Amino acid sequence: MSQPAISPVLVTGATGRVGRVVIDQLLDAGVPVRALTHRSEAAATLPARVEVFTGDLTVPETLDPALRGVGAAFLVWTVPTETAAAVVERLAAHVQRVVFLSSPHQTPHPFFQQPNPMAALHADIERLIAATGLESTIIRPGMFASNSLAWWAPAIRAGETVRWPYGAAETAPVDDRDVAAVAARTLRQDGHAGGDYVLTGPESLTQAAQVNAIGDVLKRRVAFEEMTPDEFRSLAERTAPSSAVDMLLAAWRAAVGQPAYITTAVADILGTPPRTFRQWAADHAPAFTKGS
Repeated sequence: MSQPAISPVLVTGATGRVGRVVIDQLLDAGVPVRALTHRSEAAATLPARVEVFTGDLTVPETLDPALRGVGAAFLVWTVPTETAAAVVERLAAHVQRVVFLSSPHQTPHPFFQQPNPMAALHADIERLIAATGLESTIIRPGMFASNSLAWWAPAIRAGETVRWPYGAAETAPVDDRDVAAVAARTLRQDGHAGGDYVLTGPESLTQAAQVNAIGDVLKRRVAFEEMTPDEFRSLAERTAPSSAVDMLLAAWRAAVGQPAYITTAVADILGTPPRTFRQWAADHAPAFTKGS
């Protein structure tokens, strides 16, 4: 007897650091995937088995072709919320299940309780999803281990000292692959309706200790030097909005002297422990070496 056809899953943010791995996880599980991308040329970076649709969350009607016949959707939201209601309304009309990549803005830890414009955006989307009655799951990654690539890799590749503020601030970096694995599992597996999962790595590490761990993996010393918040602001203002810089500085300041918030959600859902920061660094060591 033939098996019933599995409905496709739509992945938004398909070329992002989480969405791209969600696609691989779903394909490995035999789930057909549709990817929503801003540009058609992005199809070249996705596996051939993926059905690619060009669309934009700021133009809700462009989602309609991608949503027809879809069973579940992975929602990543990084744009203003003006069109959010229309997008969520479309999701509710087509899919049975939505998994939303949010943030731990409700988590009772000083690191997550600082003013954060992205948290406000996420809270708005969550309210819209809840109002539809859709079967939904919210996943809330803490600090991503992969932030190290943007923050510290350039200096480490150049053999320079890593200069950074609040080296004593503790976080529990979570591997993007663990976040993606949780998303893929909750997209394709029953039992996660109403789930609200804060995802963290398994250990609390200061930022300076994270830099040291990268050096250990590379088998060389990576020097760390404390930078003042004002120095960080002046350097970061060319590459990041001031609101994002202020949010990071406030969060790190609040985390000094506080062990990071750690959950067992990754292990509970996947049945395997989350990757450590050192594992992440070892797997990404080439990104920290010259010529990469």
